[in-house]
Amino acid sequence: MSYVDGFVAAVPAANRGAYAEHARKMAPIFKEFGATRIAENWGDDVPHGKQTDFYRAVAAKEDEVVVFAWVEWPSKEARDAAWQKMMEDPRMAPGANPMPFDGARMIYGGFAAIDL
Repeated sequence: MSYVDGFVAAVPAANRGAYAEHARKMAPIFKEFGATRIAENWGDDVPHGKQTDFYRAVAAKEDEVVVFAWVEWPSKEARDAAWQKMMEDPRMAPGANPMPFDGARMIYGGFAAIDL
């Protein structure tokens, strides 16, 4: 059964190009370690809610756009093994490819796929 890592972050609108470049550098590393699909999505139609929404979830500021991304893996075991290897890989070090957003406000989690 496949497994998905999901990510939501607030990125300064002015950093769209830098975010795309960051994602382009990271995608081959994820695939090298077994990811089957990577999706990066720039907020386009993200409504503000009355109680909660994506903006509040990541404490987005007025000049920031919400991005939504996910990485698909063949299984949770494959994902766990990949993350362990990636965290030891120097290409994943913050100085090698700094995030063009505040990573402390990023939310993420792992999700078991539901077969439909």
